Amino acid sequence: MATSLRMVNPEEELRRYNFRIKVAAGIVVLAFTVLFTRFVWLQLVEYDRYHALAENNRITLTPNPPARGIIYDRNGTVLAHNFAAYTLEITPSKAGKLEETINRLAEIVQIDAGDRKRFKKLLAESKNFETLPIKMRLTEEEVARFAVNSFRFPGVEVKARLFRQYPMGEDFAHVIGYIGRINQRDEERIRESGRSANYRGTDHIGKSGVEESYENLLHGITGIAQVETDSAGRAVRVLAQTPPVAGNNVYLHLDAKLQEIATKVFGPYRGALVALDPRNGGVLALVSKPGFDPNLFVDGIDLANWRALNESPDTPLVNRALRGIYPPGSTIKPFMALAGLELGFRKPGDAIADPGYYSLPGSSHRYRDWKKDGHGIVDLKKSVVVSCDTYYYRLANEMGIQKMAGFLSQLGFGHKTGIDMEGELTGLMPTPEWKQKRFKQPWWPGETVIAGIGQGYTLATPLQLAVATMAVANNGKVYQPQLLRGWRDTLTGRIVENPPKVVTELKFDPEHLRIVKEAMVEVTRPGGTAAGAGAGAEYLFAGKTGTAQVIGIKQNERYDEKRIAARHRDHALFIAFAPADDPKIVIAVMVENGGHGSSTAAPIARKVADYWLLGKIPEALKEDAAEEEGENEDTPPPSEPARAGPAAVTAAPTRTTR
Repeated sequence: MATSLRMVNPEEELRRYNFRIKVAAGIVVLAFTVLFTRFVWLQLVEYDRYHALAENNRITLTPNPPARGIIYDRNGTVLAHNFAAYTLEITPSKAGKLEETINRLAEIVQIDAGDRKRFKKLLAESKNFETLPIKMRLTEEEVARFAVNSFRFPGVEVKARLFRQYPMGEDFAHVIGYIGRINQRDEERIRESGRSANYRGTDHIGKSGVEESYENLLHGITGIAQVETDSAGRAVRVLAQTPPVAGNNVYLHLDAKLQEIATKVFGPYRGALVALDPRNGGVLALVSKPGFDPNLFVDGIDLANWRALNESPDTPLVNRALRGIYPPGSTIKPFMALAGLELGFRKPGDAIADPGYYSLPGSSHRYRDWKKDGHGIVDLKKSVVVSCDTYYYRLANEMGIQKMAGFLSQLGFGHKTGIDMEGELTGLMPTPEWKQKRFKQPWWPGETVIAGIGQGYTLATPLQLAVATMAVANNGKVYQPQLLRGWRDTLTGRIVENPPKVVTELKFDPEHLRIVKEAMVEVTRPGGTAAGAGAGAEYLFAGKTGTAQVIGIKQNERYDEKRIAARHRDHALFIAFAPADDPKIVIAVMVENGGHGSSTAAPIARKVADYWLLGKIPEALKEDAAEEEGENEDTPPPSEPARAGPAAVTAAPTRTTR
């Protein structure tokens, strides 16, 4: 069998070979051309962009939160400050299995059940890329132990942080307030106000009191640091930084010692006290009892303490000075007396015969006086001094609820005072229109009668009573109550004063004011309802007692405190200003279930006035009196005296109470 052989053409094979070489060479050249072009594009045209991206992988912009401003009283006593400590923090997005990580950390640093609960609560409220504290305030030994083992814990680091502290504790809890961790609602408010950039890296914000009201002054300006990091994301060095600007230090009208004394003389009672400087509206003391320890809230309050505070029948979280609304009782009588004179329903010499009760014309129902047999012949001044209910029943009925409400509203009843703190309630100055809207019922004459002695629907806060008293003490000039006295601007170092704000100047007849003031002075003298509290006063002490009914008593029954549960007993009230001839302090006291204003509330006010005007410390507190602190680095605004206060800038109840 013959085999056919294919003849090879060397020239054709060479041509094909050369063609393949040229194609391969062309592909190689094209590939290198593309690569070179891309290289040129990246190195020349896109250099800036990719250089920035590379730098961003190496350099992290870290926010540097500012130190919060310090809060001082008028004398430079620290009411809120910062201290540095180490915290152990976890970034959940980088830490892997959280429970396992925490368990391993617990072998190095003591982490108790409370730490775990707080961390879980924060985790539920936060974004997973945020760092969250698992352990606060590490000891130096704990910091060292973690540093040795830090390589084992990705996403866990030790941070140096500033913590807020309130050295005065409960005494200032309601007025100074506290800071707490920023939650979703806070984030929304920050975002809406356009301040998000200034809160980068900040975990806490003012939640109540001065801390909340003056957050903008206290927060400061956030700084930025350029930090070089390694491949694991750990900081290597700081390349550049814009330092943060600390918050402004603020100074209040409050006097720490006065607040301490006012709190302690309350004893075991619940209640509130407000002391104002009538010359500028400065809040000298604002007490709400019981209080709470604001330091519990700074790191996140634990469940046990929260339940104890939130479920307590004493409601320690309620600021009674601003949010406690109570019948003003007989403390309304000086204002009613002034209304009677100003509106022409009474003349100074007009008198009535008080048989111990009052009945509306055509009615047999008796509205009883607190004194069973009455006070005899009573004129306007005596009606205030002995707190005659019958006099004000009659006056209220003659005046009518509309005129009564119109006059008392001028003094602030039924309106917010405008104090520079959140949460104030309006109280209630009732009118027929209000009742119709609220209950769909008409207004009855008997409701006007009891409103004349500060009972029924009429409600006021202790702060409102203080402002109304200021109007009388100041001859009609009313200042807005203010906590803020001034602040030190961190950038300039300059003290900026917060000027007084006049709310209104009521044009009262000077003679009418003189009569009412004299009557209030007589209240604290022999024969007056607060004679005991005014005994031995070294200044003219003007005041008015009040007792506000908590539960109703049947018409034919008498009030017997011993037969009534403690929480159903009457509230005790007292309003005062002193010295009456040159007022430097206005005081309103409300003692819940305290019984009588003369025996419970008035003595508290007297002790507060004695300290403010004379420097007297109550005997029971002398052993606890601390020596005066040395001068602080920051001093209060220099334009006013340190202790004595700034210079002047220009269903119907059937039982009656006293």
